[in-house]
Amino acid sequence: MAPSIALADICSKSNIDLRWSGGSAKFSVELADNEAKRAQGLMFRKTLGKFSGMIFVYPSEQSVNFWMRNTLIPLDILFFDSKGTLKKIHQNAQPLDLSSLFGGDGIQYVLEINGGMVAKLGINEDTEMRYPLVENEHAVWKC
Repeated sequence: MAPSIALADICSKSNIDLRWSGGSAKFSVELADNEAKRAQGLMFRKTLGKFSGMIFVYPSEQSVNFWMRNTLIPLDILFFDSKGTLKKIHQNAQPLDLSSLFGGDGIQYVLEINGGMVAKLGINEDTEMRYPLVENEHAVWKC
């Protein structure tokens, strides 16, 4: 009999699971869930672990724009709605670029990971996210 996996091991605020047709991945994440943390983001970081990232959580769906001000590493930026469905991907955002990167309307979660990971893993817009801050009653992939 296989050992059981505790729900806490599957869904914790320090990990995000992604799945899409053809693949899946788990990322260790830092949480940016208030205005100050979202404003700081990954600025001034010189490195980011291969399967690490930052999850930006907004109180509700909204229009979001990102930029790379003071961000020293290239990032892939994934924009999710309140259900945890990927709506838009911006690949390889360039360090220190002040251009506005529009994530779309109706976005509640934004995941930043190392630039190039989307292409390397084959992440696409049918991707779903499992994360405990996505309300279970709405989540496409429940914790």
